Amino acid sequence: MDLFEAQDKTRTLRANVEKVIKGKDRTVDLAVIALVSGGQLLIEDVPGVGKTMLARSLARSIDASFHRIQFTPDLLPSDITGVSIYNQKTAEFEFQPGPIFANVVLIDEINRTTPRTQSSLLEAMEEHQVTVDGRTYSLPEPFFVMATQNPIEFYGTYPLPEGQRDRFMVSVGLGYPSVETEKQIASDQMVQHPIETLEPVLSVEDVRHLQAAVRRVHVDADLLDYAVSIVHASRNHRALLLGSSPRGSLALVRCSQASALVEGRDFVTPDDVKSMARHVLPHRFVTRERSRTTPGDTAGIIAEILEEVPVPVRVGELQGEES
Repeated sequence: MDLFEAQDKTRTLRANVEKVIKGKDRTVDLAVIALVSGGQLLIEDVPGVGKTMLARSLARSIDASFHRIQFTPDLLPSDITGVSIYNQKTAEFEFQPGPIFANVVLIDEINRTTPRTQSSLLEAMEEHQVTVDGRTYSLPEPFFVMATQNPIEFYGTYPLPEGQRDRFMVSVGLGYPSVETEKQIASDQMVQHPIETLEPVLSVEDVRHLQAAVRRVHVDADLLDYAVSIVHASRNHRALLLGSSPRGSLALVRCSQASALVEGRDFVTPDDVKSMARHVLPHRFVTRERSRTTPGDTAGIIAEILEEVPVPVRVGELQGEES
């Protein structure tokens, strides 16, 4: 898949999702970037703003299998990964796959279940496989997890451990729609929900090709240094107890490549890195003053870091010449 075909397919995918998700163009862009980057997406926002619809719209648009898992305190790891059941006829145990076996998996209220059940996702999110009773089973490709959690309601929740949050490549919020957009949403759903008539525009094979195309986007050596320097600066920031991990560096570079591809370029610019840093790194931070870090706590911190870390001059000059 060449650059122009890849850009055309991402544009088509975004436009199709926006038939359902109104007035949230940037959020849709970030969801598509996370998908074509091969990572996972964390949505931290209040109930009722369209988190489930975003996941369903993406799944329908790429003609992918979709499962929704509602996390509750009594949920067990086997309810997610599956279980081996003894077959009396064959005298053998047969594996029954759980809902994690889908191309797009929506995990609703991920922090409503216990750390034991949360940990059952770690292998799936990182290695795209699960291990049950000593046997390893591969998950379908592409494999894309979208998880939601409510940032304001903490009663009966279990904060996500750092290792869990670190496995999400991108974190976004949807936010409330504007008055005009909300009126349009209400009007569109008076007779039928737009999701019911949404048709696929890509295949899962197209998504695999897009993920391969992202890896071919050029990253200048100076921009690679810039991305890593941003991550290292987070580890030395006075307000942070814990900065970003090396996984954050990898995610920042990969998402910058995807951002460039979505914009129709085969090379990454400093603006790609700066834009994606705001959504790739803050959810990995742990502040010194609060035990429960929220997006609001870290948004200002990443802004400070981006101000302090110098942008590569040579790359910036080249970008200016090209524009």
